[in-house]
Amino acid sequence: MRGLLEHWFQLSKHGTNVRTEVLAGLTTFSTMAYIIFVNPLILQEAGMDFGAVMVATIIAATASMLVMGLYANYPFGLAPGMGLNAFFAYTLVLGNHIPWETALGACFWAGVIFFILNICGIRELIIEALPASLRAALTAGIGLFLAFIGAKNIGLVEADPVTLVRAGTFTSWQCVLACVGLVSATVLWARKIPGAILSSVLLTWFLAWIVGIVEWNGVFARPPSPWPTLLKLDLWGALHPDFIGIVFAFSFIAIFDAAGTVAGLVEQGHFRDAQGKIPRARRIFHTDAFGTAVGALAGTSPMTTYLESGAGIAAGGRTGLTAVVVAILFGVALFLSPLASSIPLFATAPALIIIGAQMLKTLGAVDWVDPTEAIPAFLTVLAIPLTFSISTGIALGILLYPIIKLLTGRVSEVHWLMWVLAALFVVKFVYSPV
Repeated sequence: MRGLLEHWFQLSKHGTNVRTEVLAGLTTFSTMAYIIFVNPLILQEAGMDFGAVMVATIIAATASMLVMGLYANYPFGLAPGMGLNAFFAYTLVLGNHIPWETALGACFWAGVIFFILNICGIRELIIEALPASLRAALTAGIGLFLAFIGAKNIGLVEADPVTLVRAGTFTSWQCVLACVGLVSATVLWARKIPGAILSSVLLTWFLAWIVGIVEWNGVFARPPSPWPTLLKLDLWGALHPDFIGIVFAFSFIAIFDAAGTVAGLVEQGHFRDAQGKIPRARRIFHTDAFGTAVGALAGTSPMTTYLESGAGIAAGGRTGLTAVVVAILFGVALFLSPLASSIPLFATAPALIIIGAQMLKTLGAVDWVDPTEAIPAFLTVLAIPLTFSISTGIALGILLYPIIKLLTGRVSEVHWLMWVLAALFVVKFVYSPV
């Protein structure tokens, strides 16, 4: 078995082994497991059946990650995108009164558009066109985004009507226990002990159970019925002229969310080759196109590569074996939903904060002396967590970069595609400011 895994995933070539990849998969799963329940909670608001959406979420995520691992050979996890599911439920269904079946049809056609763009090499070209400073800024911005989410999940920061955010309640059990997990993970990491991040999640969860703020929900349960959403998408209704814009809206948002996430994870894992290219990049993007179509058929919103994959990369994951392990765990979760639901969001906060800290090191690649590189990079880093949107952070950086280069007489340093992307973002902001 080890020989087969070595041959398929080329573990030695990537400087890893089976044990490290399995541990990385466990780590990524522990930080992604929340989507199994959060996604159905959001889509339930659109009138969809909670249990069926949970099954659809698991099916689509499992299928996507098997393709990512076995076909693309990258340690990236995929699941229905946060933000995309909110756009589906609150903007399309509740806001514009579009039937959820039609919205699912739009998701399917968005997956088809992804695949066509992949075949043409456009999505791969988008990432390659980004300058090194913006790629580094994306990684750091995503790191701050993850850390901010972690801080929010433990109540370290909370909303304020005047200052937007303020300090939360530091003495709450969630905050105290998460800080214990953060300290323990940092000490283990500093001592180079494997499994530091996963250990922090398990320790925080265990302590929360000891003090009685989380419940043990059991282990096994029969999977809910998938039939309320399975194959219920309205493919032809989504092609009505009134809804074509929805298909392109899904495509536009998802493409740049995925591009930003993939670029950040690639930089974190040092996956570029000697020529600065991303090996098998087209296969990465084929995967979320496939996953989005499968998800729509099963009954969930579009798929995307997950930021939380950085947890597995930080734990040493370097090949598709990590993604396969996460896929298996998602599949098992279909029958272990009570156990997975026992892990509270705040237990994963230490992992997100530590990953965020690690991802900030890419900022060393930005030329901070050169304002034409520094300011677009800084704006990208700042905008991603503050707007709670990867695509918005990318958009602002892409808009500012070529304009500054043009006005300083250095337009030759700008890839031609950057101008096209900047124009598209101008149109996007004019017709859809958020």
